[in-house]
Amino acid sequence: MRSTQLSFLCFTSRTITSNSSSQNFLDCHLSFILRKCISLVQLCGSSQSKLKQIHAFSIRHGVPPQNPDFNKHLIFALVSLSAPMSFAAQIFNQIQAPNIFTWNTMIRGFAESENPSPAVELFSQMHAASSILPDTHTFPFLFKAVAKLMDVSLGEGIHSVVVRNGFDSLRFVQNSLVHMYSVFGFAESAYQVFEIMSYRDRVAWNSVINGFALNGMPNEALTLYREMGSEGVEPDGFTMVSLLSACVELGALALGERVHMYMVKVGLVQNQHASNALLDLYSKCGNFRDAQKVFDEMEERSVVSWTSLIVGLAVNGLGNEALKLFGELERQGLKPSEITFVGVLYACSHCGMLDEGFNYFRRMKEEYGILPRIEHHGCMVDLLCRAGKVGDAYDYIRNMPVPPNAVIWRTLLGACTIHGHLELGEVARAEIQRLEQRHSGDFVLLSNLYASERRWLDVQNVRKIMLMKGVKKTPGYSLVELKNRVYEFIMGDRSHPQSEETYAMLAKITQLLKIEGYVPRTVNVLADIEEEEKETALSHHTEKVAIAFMLVNTPPGTPIRIMKNLRVCADCHLAIKLISKVFEREIIVRDRSRFHHFKDGSCSCKDYW
Repeated sequence: MRSTQLSFLCFTSRTITSNSSSQNFLDCHLSFILRKCISLVQLCGSSQSKLKQIHAFSIRHGVPPQNPDFNKHLIFALVSLSAPMSFAAQIFNQIQAPNIFTWNTMIRGFAESENPSPAVELFSQMHAASSILPDTHTFPFLFKAVAKLMDVSLGEGIHSVVVRNGFDSLRFVQNSLVHMYSVFGFAESAYQVFEIMSYRDRVAWNSVINGFALNGMPNEALTLYREMGSEGVEPDGFTMVSLLSACVELGALALGERVHMYMVKVGLVQNQHASNALLDLYSKCGNFRDAQKVFDEMEERSVVSWTSLIVGLAVNGLGNEALKLFGELERQGLKPSEITFVGVLYACSHCGMLDEGFNYFRRMKEEYGILPRIEHHGCMVDLLCRAGKVGDAYDYIRNMPVPPNAVIWRTLLGACTIHGHLELGEVARAEIQRLEQRHSGDFVLLSNLYASERRWLDVQNVRKIMLMKGVKKTPGYSLVELKNRVYEFIMGDRSHPQSEETYAMLAKITQLLKIEGYVPRTVNVLADIEEEEKETALSHHTEKVAIAFMLVNTPPGTPIRIMKNLRVCADCHLAIKLISKVFEREIIVRDRSRFHHFKDGSCSCKDYW
């Protein structure tokens, strides 16, 4: 039908041109061609090649290249297609006096493209050179571009322009502001805009909840979700993703399971993004069985889904299962991503599969054409370090094609602490000092390395340097979930209402462990305090307090799940292994590095973490 219309237009054009000498006829002819071309653009808006044909036809039959009416429809169709902006920009530059609709369409096109910078440049041209005033549609597109650019000062500047022009009360502008500040990591600023909104749609709620969830404020995200429900706003798949992210941050598995039940009830489990978030929740809360179940029940599995489960199995110590799943991914004909290979290499490193790790690294480059990034090289360094090949790891770092970052040197420093390579440890610390001078964990690792060699003077010097530089050790905390509440334990804090029962249980634990032959590992505790005080300091580490609290408040046999912000120390690792045996409990600890599944006196990490 469309080709027939073009043929008809060609015939009509020739007839009118050959038989008419009147200007009125020519004007009518041009008007007719213009209307038909606009109609064809609207009909053929799903094909860029057809749009180019119509554009060429319009020029051949007398429509001026700078015609604003036709060009605004053509530009709108191209932008709606998400086509490359070069063709749209070429057409736009031919228009002598584009109206605000055309300016907004171009700003939108660049805002939604991979290169949003021209959107800001267009806004400046529109406002300054052309003296065109923005309208209600200009700023939402502009804020989207600024959010992509992560330009905080520019975003705040445009926000002030919005206020001066009186657009700050418009819902779409406010939604865009909430989104922008959330992306910037300014969750409080996003919430301030949200608070003054007279009408809050689901988009606004989702943006501010997501802002809290992604910026280390999971409790605030969960509180806001409850408010959303009380105001009668129905959540959608995006809400669930944000909510599950907050549950992951808190290690709130029970709450995440309730979210899962709600998703089943309202039919959101078919939403692939939400299902992937569920996979992430169960994996990062140490419940790999339910992660596998969610994966098995998914109707459609993207590479993201496969990758989530592969990484989840790897970090939970199930390296062989992760590699089997990767083999199945390949048999399905799917192409693994860069992140998939991070999971595969992580599985190899945490399961001591040295040869397999190097083989996968080679295949990643040769078979899939994936150029190794710093994360992949970090996995290879970790693989060598965990195998005890600290010298080989150092050689690998020196020969890397990309400059090693502080994380890679920190991996080497940690391995030197475990394997007793003092000289290499000092080299690694010097490199870290050059890259990151105020990371407290590096001072702690070096201090522990000196302590393991009983070089107490060097231990004191490290701590003096920390004081001089104002570096403070990150305070440790542990989180546990009980009856849909998350409890936080900080060392020395006895403000909890059940503090007395908890510390009584802690004393009982210490007694029972000593009967089992437990001897506290006090080597890394400050050298200038008495041995008895060292033992007390170790017994009050937050993960031990959290375990005592859960032993008081949960029935026998119930698994205990703990999330800790720091790496589990050697003494706590030994103690928790024995606690799992004495109290016949499975204890899952997610620390800064990985998961530890303690059961029957052993740990899934095989005592290397």
